[in-house]
Amino acid sequence: MPAARTSAFALPADLARKASAALIARDDEHFAAIGASVERSLAETAHRLDLTRRRSPRPGQEAVERDAEARRLAARLRTLERFSLDLCLGRIRPGDTDAQYIGRLGLTDDEGRQLLIDWRAPAAASFFAATHADPMGLISRRRYRWTRGRVSDYWDEVFAPDAFESTAALDDQSAFIATLGAARSPRMRDVLTTIQADQDAIIRASSRGALVVDGGPGTGKTVVALHRAAYLLYADPRLAPGRGGVLFVGPSDAYLAYVDDVLPRLGEDSVQIRTLGDLVPGGARAGIESDPAVARLKASGQWSAAIRRAVRLYEQPPTDELLVETPWADLTLGPADWEEAFASAEPGVAHNEARDQVWETLVQLLEDRHDREFPRNEVRRAIAQNADLAAAFTRAWPLLEAAGLVAALWSEPAFLGRVTPWLTDEERRMLQRDDPRAWTASDLPLVDAARFLIGDPGAAALRRRQEAALAARREQMDRVVDQLIAADDSDLKLMSMLRVEDAQHSLVDDSEIPQAVIDPLEGPFAHVIVDEAQELTDAHWQMLLRRCPSRSFTIVGDRAQARHGFTESWAERLERVGLRDVRVAGLTINYRTPEEIMLAAAPVIRAAIPDANVPMSIRRSGIPVERRPADERDAILAGWLAAHDSEGVACVIGDPTFAATDRVRSLSAEQAKGLEFDLVVLSGPETPGAGVEDAVDRYVAMTRATERLVLLTP
Repeated sequence: MPAARTSAFALPADLARKASAALIARDDEHFAAIGASVERSLAETAHRLDLTRRRSPRPGQEAVERDAEARRLAARLRTLERFSLDLCLGRIRPGDTDAQYIGRLGLTDDEGRQLLIDWRAPAAASFFAATHADPMGLISRRRYRWTRGRVSDYWDEVFAPDAFESTAALDDQSAFIATLGAARSPRMRDVLTTIQADQDAIIRASSRGALVVDGGPGTGKTVVALHRAAYLLYADPRLAPGRGGVLFVGPSDAYLAYVDDVLPRLGEDSVQIRTLGDLVPGGARAGIESDPAVARLKASGQWSAAIRRAVRLYEQPPTDELLVETPWADLTLGPADWEEAFASAEPGVAHNEARDQVWETLVQLLEDRHDREFPRNEVRRAIAQNADLAAAFTRAWPLLEAAGLVAALWSEPAFLGRVTPWLTDEERRMLQRDDPRAWTASDLPLVDAARFLIGDPGAAALRRRQEAALAARREQMDRVVDQLIAADDSDLKLMSMLRVEDAQHSLVDDSEIPQAVIDPLEGPFAHVIVDEAQELTDAHWQMLLRRCPSRSFTIVGDRAQARHGFTESWAERLERVGLRDVRVAGLTINYRTPEEIMLAAAPVIRAAIPDANVPMSIRRSGIPVERRPADERDAILAGWLAAHDSEGVACVIGDPTFAATDRVRSLSAEQAKGLEFDLVVLSGPETPGAGVEDAVDRYVAMTRATERLVLLTP
């Protein structure tokens, strides 16, 4: 006799009314089928991944496609290993049809019956977007809460008066409100089950152009941005593997640590999640610009043009004639020849790469002037090895290094003056510093611009090594082919086919040729998502536009949280930096912050920004905002930790003397952006200073709390 199957439901005693077989028996039966399918899919996916990794593709497109398939299978395998029955988010009943179950990924049984519909599929849209005003054809919806692989609660919503099964689980908002009240953890909670209709509409919006997601604290902007990344990669063919992928830019390392588990839980791990500093090699080590005035000067979008002018100063054709001596003739290279060679550089090619093109043209010009009776290879070699020509060319078009170019701006006032006509002499003096390579975060956009315009100084040497290695391998293969043909005594002389050029080249093993190391953060990306975008300067935007030629962006932010002010509209701001096709979607409901805290925070920001978009809270915690003496800080934290045992995370904001612990963070208001905590203990003056920055910092800090806020007074 087979063993009794364990129910997927583990409802607590106070929810016994929901444990009726009439309510959960069909789900239990379906979950059993899901469990069997997960086991089968685990084995199949692991096998396919192993086979894919064993393939030995040729370098190029074949290798890219193999790697993309391996990443896709690995991501699916991790999701299957991480979840089991709890792959299921909930179910819907459209019209009179059977229930359809929505999951983190799609799943079928042995007969091809759909057990789970991927949450990103069009058929799943109504699970998130249906409302009583627009049920989208549904008569009911059920959402599950999973705890350690079993259902610990569920909630039903009914959209048709004749669809009631029971009132035991009927509470339209309980699933969502219960999730809002759950304790925080060091990582962002899994909220896929409770995505709201307004958020889902943004998640599924087209990737064309720039979509701005504008919303105040607690509106779910970050949730929307992360889920939108996963959705677009699944649903949008413009973001298919091999087309660039998605770059997600967050404000800080603390933020990245908070959200880094969200996309893997959604079955996506191909998204590059980085800070702006990460986009420049070594940028994460850059310091803070100590002088705000200098930071403002470096924030300008004009620096890209300045770097371009600086590079062109190192691309100046000589105006004097040069005598180039060879064993066969003395040749003259005049100004017109230099001009012709310099003009041969392809537009848009980086300086160091174009250098090779210009050199090749110079050598060819001189080679063509030799009498044809001389040996061409020897003539070419003599020209290329001419010391005077090489020296003149290096002076006219030197090999450059990006960091060195930017360092020269901060150490050579005359050089800086030649490329920055918009700056005053005093402003140029402000930019000079003792150690020009002591990089700050404000320098990174300039270094980034220089890297794109100059290119890798080692690339030319690598290309020469590649060409030499390829030539050596082909020469070796030619000898092998000669031997094979000589030994071929067949009637058809099949080995003679190896004389065909394509066949000879196919015999060369490209894997032995030195390969360039590609920086995956240079792009181009098919889509870029930016969180806390209100803080980006014009120079920062240039970094992102360079990496996304398609101008396909999701831009997430809140103008009221801009530390340095944001007086323009989003459309005006983005058009100024080069984005034209801009749509704005607003989020106005605060799902996270209790009403008690928002009532205290709203006056703080409106005193500095009267038209601030302060969202409306939909819940009350019953816990008033507290004002306590600063010397009670440690007692407050100790009491909270004792009362909350091992659940929840607190944060002390604005007090650098506090040393962080496992469950109590210590951050500045700027570092806390995008994060949330059960308890926030905020240090600092009750009334911010006259500037926008102080008001924004206090507003941001206050709205990090999801349950309790304590304001410390001196």
